[in-house]
Amino acid sequence: MPANAAPSRAVLITGCSSGIGAATARHLAGLGWTVYATARRVETLAPLAAAGCRTLALDVTDEDSMRAAVTAVEDEHGAVGVLVNNAGYSQTGAIESVPLDQVRAQFETNVFGLVRMCQLVLPRMRAQGWGRIVNLSSMGGRFTFPGGGHYHASKYAVEAISDALRFEVRRFGVDVVIIEPGLILTGFGEHARAGAAGEGPYAAFEAAVAQAYVDVYEKGPMRRLGGPPEAVARRIAKAITATRPRARYTVTASARALIAQKALLPDAGWDAVMRTTFPEPGPE
Repeated sequence: MPANAAPSRAVLITGCSSGIGAATARHLAGLGWTVYATARRVETLAPLAAAGCRTLALDVTDEDSMRAAVTAVEDEHGAVGVLVNNAGYSQTGAIESVPLDQVRAQFETNVFGLVRMCQLVLPRMRAQGWGRIVNLSSMGGRFTFPGGGHYHASKYAVEAISDALRFEVRRFGVDVVIIEPGLILTGFGEHARAGAAGEGPYAAFEAAVAQAYVDVYEKGPMRRLGGPPEAVARRIAKAITATRPRARYTVTASARALIAQKALLPDAGWDAVMRTTFPEPGPE
């Protein structure tokens, strides 16, 4: 990039086939940003292409795929100006019962893919002296629901990595922002249900946890404290346009209420609250 060239403002977003990623790509494109919407199967991105996004295949568990996507943006714009690490998924299940290959797969997508994308875009961001990295965490990066330990651990990791990275790259002109959505009405409950095991000493607990997620996201009273994926998209737009973005942005009343509640309660108090929704595993 020539020394006097304006910094790239091209936006690369992972996990855009649906939900928050799709809403963010559509919203930013509508605001005039050059948006590269990505997903493992590029054919799922046709509606975003129609909305003005450029589309790329990108699998955050595949090194060649990640390199190719970043290179495509850099070849055209000199650098990725804004990286939105949105790709991720949830699964439920007791810590003891979830097979380690499923745990590793969760971390490959939610954590290691996120880290690798940061590593790939940072050299050109540093060279141009400007960049924004937006990492999608969750209110679940600040507390833990029973039966979701592996998912929550991945989001705790995103929080820690983002905090360290923010300190490391600030003087290079790169800002790192954490987005902490609460209950977002995207079918997340259905995705969480898929991780539950069907037998063993935790079977009844895991079934109850899966049903609790569905009830919360589809018909429970907490649903009224949730919001659409567009609410997250608007917060991301604010984070990437702010002169001095905050380190963290929570989204929806459910995130604000539950994070505050966890901060106020001792661990025993939080566990007591959890028992009102989630049954404890154990002998009958």
